[in-house]
Amino acid sequence: MISPLQSIGAVALPAVEGPVADFSDTPMWLSLVKALLIFVYLLISTLLVIWFERRIIGRMQQRPGPNRNGPFGLLQTLADGMKSMFKEDIAPAAADKFIFTLAPLIAATMAFVSFGIMPFGDKAYMFGHLTPLQLTDAPVAVLLVLAVASVGVYGIILAGWSSGSTYPLLGGLRSTAQVISYEIAMGLSLVAVFIMSGSMSTSSIVAAQNGTASWWFIVAAFPSFLVYLVTMVGETNRLPFDLAEGEGEIVGGFHTEYGSMRFAMFFLAEYINMFTVAALATTMFLGGWQAPPFIAAINDGMFNAGWWGVLWFTLKVWSFMFFFVWLRGSLPRVRYDQFMRFGWKLLIPLTLGWVVLVSFMRAAAQGWFGTGTVVTILGRGLSLATIVVMAVVLVLLFIVAYFIDQRGEQPSATAPPDEIDPFAGGYPVPPLPGQTLREPDRRIPAVEASTLTAKEETRG
Repeated sequence: MISPLQSIGAVALPAVEGPVADFSDTPMWLSLVKALLIFVYLLISTLLVIWFERRIIGRMQQRPGPNRNGPFGLLQTLADGMKSMFKEDIAPAAADKFIFTLAPLIAATMAFVSFGIMPFGDKAYMFGHLTPLQLTDAPVAVLLVLAVASVGVYGIILAGWSSGSTYPLLGGLRSTAQVISYEIAMGLSLVAVFIMSGSMSTSSIVAAQNGTASWWFIVAAFPSFLVYLVTMVGETNRLPFDLAEGEGEIVGGFHTEYGSMRFAMFFLAEYINMFTVAALATTMFLGGWQAPPFIAAINDGMFNAGWWGVLWFTLKVWSFMFFFVWLRGSLPRVRYDQFMRFGWKLLIPLTLGWVVLVSFMRAAAQGWFGTGTVVTILGRGLSLATIVVMAVVLVLLFIVAYFIDQRGEQPSATAPPDEIDPFAGGYPVPPLPGQTLREPDRRIPAVEASTLTAKEETRG
């Protein structure tokens, strides 16, 4: 087997500019059937994952979770959806009605689009046609996913703006900054995979991780995988990064004023986006639809052929869904300034450094720097031990950068006053622990006093 980082070199994995999926035997009507199957697959997966999340968190919190509607409570999500359909749909008087309705439609629609380029498996026969188990592919398919995710955020932003309320507006502004910050880190984390595979086509990236030719990119690009794990949680507004809808700070965030099916559309979009980022992680780092190497080696790859890929793809995606649920049941919400500082000061710089390192190794493997001993080691002699050392170094750099950043956040030496006036700034301010409230000055200003005197004289 080829060394993990030898796959960076052009000898191990020649650059493939276009997709390897062949759609020549796929008529238009079959593409429509595939689109319908993907839609049904995502809807059923969403119904199951909501039930799955509530049951797992219930077990983690020592309570049963849904267990009434249907066997094991499996129909609870369907019952909640029906309840949303029959609830009264109310819009605020100050809302922009058209945008208020358009926003959840944008969020839900964009959530489905990205799955069109995800490869579910190898070629298989469908209605007499040998076709890839994928709706479509493109030379820049992964960029399509990032672009669609950016458009989907407009649903959140427009929802916050069109509600005509303060808390939704704050949630929309938070979401804007959050998505801009973490999409940069997410895009940079995928650049290393583009360099290693020589393509941005999803089918080509999966082919580059063929178990008989090289390792999955979770090994060769492990630092990128770690960064992607963090950014995919931030992109989907999930705990501990659900700051666009922080209930403890801004009530419900951008969907505070939403109810009925409009709210359900946002709810649906969130879970579909979770499946999208999980499917992208599976495709980019876990070999896509390919079986694990010890299973793929059985009977010359029998378990990699045909419809088997759908099984492996689904299992890998659901492992990420469990990761989402596990985080929600384990971690508290972070502070917003900590979250933004973590993205801009740590994730982005470290990912940039890793991309530069991978680029140099790719160039060394292609002979751009000559054939010296050091160059040979950088380009072709990298082993699994070298990857571990590099990962440890990156983690240490991360820890050092974190503590340096924390040193600049020390509290000021000036102690807060023991007694405060709650109305000093014009707004009531609660006291800090250990502080007492000073009796506010209730004297009437001279202008108000003269006005009151004039009114009393008029009445007299």
